[in-house]
Amino acid sequence: MTTINMLSSAEKVKGQGVASAYLEQVSLVQSGLSDKYKVEINKFKPCDITHYHTVDFKHFLSLPFAKISGKTVGCVHFLPETLEESLDIPILFKKVFYRYVVAFYNKMDYLVTVNPYFIDKLCEYGIDRRKITYIPNFVSSKDFYPVDLNKKKEIREKYNVCTDAFVVLGVGQVQTRKGVLDFVEIAKNMPDIQFIWAGGFSFGRITSGYKELKEIVESPPENVKFIGIVERDDMNLVYNMSDVFFLPSYSELFPMAILEAMNCHLPIVLRDIDIYKNILFDYYLKASDNKEFEKLLNALKNSENKYKLAKERSVAGSRFYSKEHVLQLWREFYDNVSEDLKARRFRGKRYEKKSN
Repeated sequence: MTTINMLSSAEKVKGQGVASAYLEQVSLVQSGLSDKYKVEINKFKPCDITHYHTVDFKHFLSLPFAKISGKTVGCVHFLPETLEESLDIPILFKKVFYRYVVAFYNKMDYLVTVNPYFIDKLCEYGIDRRKITYIPNFVSSKDFYPVDLNKKKEIREKYNVCTDAFVVLGVGQVQTRKGVLDFVEIAKNMPDIQFIWAGGFSFGRITSGYKELKEIVESPPENVKFIGIVERDDMNLVYNMSDVFFLPSYSELFPMAILEAMNCHLPIVLRDIDIYKNILFDYYLKASDNKEFEKLLNALKNSENKYKLAKERSVAGSRFYSKEHVLQLWREFYDNVSEDLKARRFRGKRYEKKSN
């Protein structure tokens, strides 16, 4: 049986999508590919495939040893430009770290990106296109699913939200890149709607725009609630107390929150940016500025027909990114890596025979 060693430190930082993506991928492989693959978690020992989910320096140091025993796979959860818009870090450190990230990716035998849009971006950094594969994120319907109206009422009471309110939910780290400032400005212009943001400052004071955002979080408008970082096990409740998922983010790869909201059958409202076009198709509603966002949200609030159609789009999206579809992509990918490893070992044996 082929062994896959999953290496990640994503769970050390709460409230970030990388951890959710890692947990879902590991669970998917463990449950769906156990006939051919044995999964190890954070074991520094020889394995057939070593799958890196985070760019820790200790992981970088382990690469030569992992390559001796097998093949290496790296998950691309971010690029230097996405970090640029997320964290305020010293220029010198920033340059060194960005080079390190690109070097880390370059060292991999294979790379997996969750958005095809970033394949060209990776190539611009000098990474060989042939070793890049696109496999989308996945969210389990066992963990994220819609609930009935009675349960929805209970959840709202738990979070002290009016049971009759029209609730718009944003999810993610509190960062400028996520469009939190726009989220709040839109809320100010729509006092008849309850806005809720689930997420916090996962990286503390180095978060981009920290000072301004911190003041808003501590003194938000009356119709805005910042409920902080929510444990993943409780996030299904948060989605289900809401009527619409709204993420005005300026830059993303493939937010797990979108898939989670789709699984809960919430209408999806996002900023009109290129990265969504080849992964979300027409499963969401889009706008380019705050005025357009306000029009969309008002339409969803006041028109049952428009709300129903938007919800149907979301349901279709949850079906497209089904467990079976994504699992098959991972099976094909790991099978390809395994065949490559077998061929390398066969060539090595032939070379040994000739040498002897």
